[in-house]
Amino acid sequence: MKKWMLGILPILILAVIAALIFNGIIQLNRPSKDAFPVRGVDVSHYQGSIDWNLLQDQGIMFAYIKATEGSSYQDSEFQTNWENVKGTKLRAGAYHFFSFESSGLKQSENFIRTVPVIDGMLPPVIDVEPYGRYRTLMDSDETTAEIKDWLNAIEAEYGMRPVIYTTEAFYMDCMAKAFSDYDIWIRSVYRSPREEIKWKFWQYSNRVHLNGYVGEERFVDMNVFDGTIEDFEKYGR
Repeated sequence: MKKWMLGILPILILAVIAALIFNGIIQLNRPSKDAFPVRGVDVSHYQGSIDWNLLQDQGIMFAYIKATEGSSYQDSEFQTNWENVKGTKLRAGAYHFFSFESSGLKQSENFIRTVPVIDGMLPPVIDVEPYGRYRTLMDSDETTAEIKDWLNAIEAEYGMRPVIYTTEAFYMDCMAKAFSDYDIWIRSVYRSPREEIKWKFWQYSNRVHLNGYVGEERFVDMNVFDGTIEDFEKYGR
């Protein structure tokens, strides 16, 4: 083999591995089904039309569905998903994407207007992911107060303590002290979460393909619950 080929071979191998990861063929995280038997998805309008019965037949026990964002946006597929998931054995919950551009109370009002209670409903979730020029505001007292306003209003309305979804880095750097008494849904798609994070849900992959949805996004996020099936059946009730 020529020297130039030996030099380029590692690059080709890395490119192939990267492509396999990008296309979901190689999964970096594979949590044990024995250790984490309860698995679920989170979806939005990007998954388009969803056949919930087909989805649940692939070992899925719960679904978190995007409902709202900020003080006025409602996901275009939420009402359809929320209605259709009721005809399955899945437990469902709704999540809200937090905006740094409006108050926590106004955002809670948007969520409450949009999300009616359903049987077996999982606790509402606030998705906190700093973006753009707001990244530096994550650990400010004002931002913490706005998030707590949302959490308090939602708990008062639904009678369940909400869950906080965020990335591992943001939680450790900015949220751990102020929100240590809330259940955490951690995003960590490249490795297992740090041992010091006591998470309730773990989003372990964003590149899984399942049957049962037709939308512009061909992948779906996969999650596990920290507990037994019996623990999950009682969770949030």
